[in-house]
Amino acid sequence: MAQFDPRRQPMRLAPHAFTALAAVSVALLAGRVYQPARAEEAPPLTQAQIDTLEAQAFAAAAAPAGLTAPEAVPVQIRRGETFEQAVRRTGVSDQDASAVAATVANALDVNQIRAGLRFETAISRPRGGLGEARLVGLTMRTGPASQLTVSRSFDGALRLRALEEKVTHETMVLKGDVERSLSASARELGATASIVRAASRLFATKFDMQRDVRSSDEFTLVFDRDVTEAGRTVSVGELLYAQLRGQTFYRFTPAGSKTAQYFDASGKNLRSAMMRTPLQSFRRVSSGFGVRRHPISGYRKMHQGIDFAAGTGTPVVAPADGVVVEARRWGGYGNWLRIRHANGLESGYGHLSRYGSGIRAGQRVSQGQIVAYVGSTGASTGPHLHYEIWRNGQRINPAGIRTTEGTELKGADLAAFRAEKARIDRIIASGGERKPAQLQPAVEGLRPAQTAE
Repeated sequence: MAQFDPRRQPMRLAPHAFTALAAVSVALLAGRVYQPARAEEAPPLTQAQIDTLEAQAFAAAAAPAGLTAPEAVPVQIRRGETFEQAVRRTGVSDQDASAVAATVANALDVNQIRAGLRFETAISRPRGGLGEARLVGLTMRTGPASQLTVSRSFDGALRLRALEEKVTHETMVLKGDVERSLSASARELGATASIVRAASRLFATKFDMQRDVRSSDEFTLVFDRDVTEAGRTVSVGELLYAQLRGQTFYRFTPAGSKTAQYFDASGKNLRSAMMRTPLQSFRRVSSGFGVRRHPISGYRKMHQGIDFAAGTGTPVVAPADGVVVEARRWGGYGNWLRIRHANGLESGYGHLSRYGSGIRAGQRVSQGQIVAYVGSTGASTGPHLHYEIWRNGQRINPAGIRTTEGTELKGADLAAFRAEKARIDRIIASGGERKPAQLQPAVEGLRPAQTAE
């Protein structure tokens, strides 16, 4: 048995063993878990994200000490005014206006900018109301899908950028069913107001748009447009094709003709000499042609026209080409309009609220052109259009007008029409067509932009 010697340190194996074992375990565990720190690459930002971040930073730093947050101030260049003078009207200093003009001059010749051009500025004003304002941003559209921006950086320098969106030329094919109205249904599918008006004028030569067109009737419209990658429509072309209730219209320009016309599938001109009604929308026929009790006098007398109940301001269109004979006040008819057409026909319109742009005696008008607006002037119990037709000086029932169609294409014109028809038919079958668009700048003197500070 070993004896205790106070001069020797006792050996305690268990604590040392546990300490060593724990150290080894921690080292092994650390070696397995620990990995060197590695920075992951952030995904690249899109241009839209960059613009958003830039706008947020600009908004946070745009108002220098003592100035308010920037407010949007639209500017339009006046006749005889320079670009710099227009900027100065926002309230900024002469030095600020000169600096902005010099910055913009890096991208375009400011001397070429014409009166009427509009641009937006962002202006910060003194908080106490004393002193000059400061321009912190400017945006000017230089083309259908391009614009220049001037922004003030953190150190007060002006920065110029040219932004341009990609534009695509599309041939749109819209197919749908009439619901509330053809106009509303077409607009919901993406047709513009100009396309809807063109289609309505065509269909009005074949149908009474209020009574003949029913819910669930199918229609198809084909037209060109230029659209940006953000979905903004830059421009809209002509209506190339329209179909409703079995009636088809193909747009084609015969050789030697200055204007395009519309033809059916066989090449027959579908342009009637007289539209069915001069209104594309109305509530009802409130009074027909014939003997009736007059709503004001109470006497039975001949009503020598048709009354269409419609809201004040509803557009009235010329049912055929012609020349304005009268545009004046006429007794109980109130504001009165009379148009002379071909083949001894004349049309008259009563109770108008006002006339169309440029409508006066001697003015030539074309079929479908807006010539007046519905009203309730003269002897009238409410807004409506009184519509009359004369043949060789005698009033006749407008509902009884029957006119012949146009001519048929022949020879080279017919061959060219068939080629155009085949092209449109292919586009309809494929559901549309897309290709890059070629656009012209809206501002003259444009040159590649440079960053200027």
